[in-house]
Amino acid sequence: MKKILFAILPLVAITLLALKPFNVLPIGSTMPKADIKMKDISGKEVSLKDAKKKQGLLVMFSCNTCPYVIKNQDRTINIAAYASKKNVGVILLNSNEGTRNGGDSYNAMKQYADNQKYSFYYTIDKNSELADAFGANRTPECFLFDENDKLVYHGAIDDNPSNASAVEKIHLKNAIDQMVAGKEVAVKETRSVGCSIKRSK
Repeated sequence: MKKILFAILPLVAITLLALKPFNVLPIGSTMPKADIKMKDISGKEVSLKDAKKKQGLLVMFSCNTCPYVIKNQDRTINIAAYASKKNVGVILLNSNEGTRNGGDSYNAMKQYADNQKYSFYYTIDKNSELADAFGANRTPECFLFDENDKLVYHGAIDDNPSNASAVEKIHLKNAIDQMVAGKEVAVKETRSVGCSIKRSK
């Protein structure tokens, strides 16, 4: 029995390490990997710096396959349009390297974005490089940066990803409004609910 236990322990340890979340980018941090070029669904190579507008940048980790992304799709499109109206750039990153040959392939991304009529950048985060730098673990997961490339909000779009009709707190919209008005964001962090990012390593 002891031999079996000692044989299992290393496997348990490896599993726990694999499940260990990456260190999330702290509020106030400077936007990481801002110059890294990524392939957009348009075929162009773009960076976070390219996507940024005068008032800042909304970075959202997303994909084609997560039920939470699909359920929140209208909210994603609406908040992206709202951010753009406020002169905040928008870029969605697909970091699912583990499913790149399946539902999160480049062609699948193009098709999904076309079906949803995306009007913003949607790029491949190769080898989950930016997801690792941000400490992103979920889809959808939002990071809002101000005009000085400082992180002012991290988390969910709102407080009820499962039921749009039951939303009480519109976290991301409030953060955008406060940031653009030059105020301190009141609620800086909320819990992202969604699917885990499928890293290949």
